[in-house]
Amino acid sequence: MTYRIPLTVRSYELDSLGHVNHAVYHQYAEVARMSGFQAAGCEWEDMRGGRAAPVLLSTTVHFRRELRANESIEVSCEAKFGTGKTFAVDSLITKADGTVAAEVTCVLGVMDLDARKLVADPRAVLEAAGFRAEVLAAGD
Repeated sequence: MTYRIPLTVRSYELDSLGHVNHAVYHQYAEVARMSGFQAAGCEWEDMRGGRAAPVLLSTTVHFRRELRANESIEVSCEAKFGTGKTFAVDSLITKADGTVAAEVTCVLGVMDLDARKLVADPRAVLEAAGFRAEVLAAGD
């Protein structure tokens, strides 16, 4: 089951057109990532103590529908691992009626804080910090 977190659009997140400012969509996805990884058992402080930390390498947002003040939304967080030094974390920002307001795709890695380079197997480092991938797996 894909991880989801409910949020409410706050009035101070709006731009001059009266809908959510573009940068706030990134923040919504970040809230879902941080909450999702915590729900999956991965604590960033514990990772940093082990001299590793997640790093965001890129974010792409596809805006589909506008969001306005006081709307209830849900933001998903789904981690996708393959081979290599990076992995994807995707989020859907969905309105209460099920309409997708935005799709957010992020590429992340895990940095070795001493070498200042990405680790070869980010999933293994995350799992060593308590990460349970099934919590952020695809599904309904």
